[in-house]
Amino acid sequence: MAGILSKGITLSYKVLELLTPLTDLLEIPELGGKADKVEVTGLSDASKKYINGLVDYGDLAFKFLYDNSTATSNYRVLKGMQTAETDEDFVITFPDTTEFAFSGQVSVSIDAAKPGDALQFTLSISPSTDIVPTHPTA
Repeated sequence: MAGILSKGITLSYKVLELLTPLTDLLEIPELGGKADKVEVTGLSDASKKYINGLVDYGDLAFKFLYDNSTATSNYRVLKGMQTAETDEDFVITFPDTTEFAFSGQVSVSIDAAKPGDALQFTLSISPSTDIVPTHPTA
């Protein structure tokens, strides 16, 4: 049967080859990116011709419930990464163990809120590497 529930998806960061899951993940972005279209039409062609160019992943935006209660809280850890201004390693893991690994620099912003809303924040990652999938083993 095809299909898999999104329940259990994790985003982890890697330090010294050790993966640490970030808590309270609410939403992940599209994964894959879109290739630029490069025109390669020759003067003798009757119609335009194209090839795929570079893939643009764009900024990857992840939504989280806000928690800043301890030194290891999701918000505080990610704000520390933003302050460090260094590339960080991340892995998205699906419930079937498919993984998507990439590196990038982070920025964190508190989302808008209305009375009665749960506070949330957005982690934006600007990828500095390809997003590399690892497929589950059978």
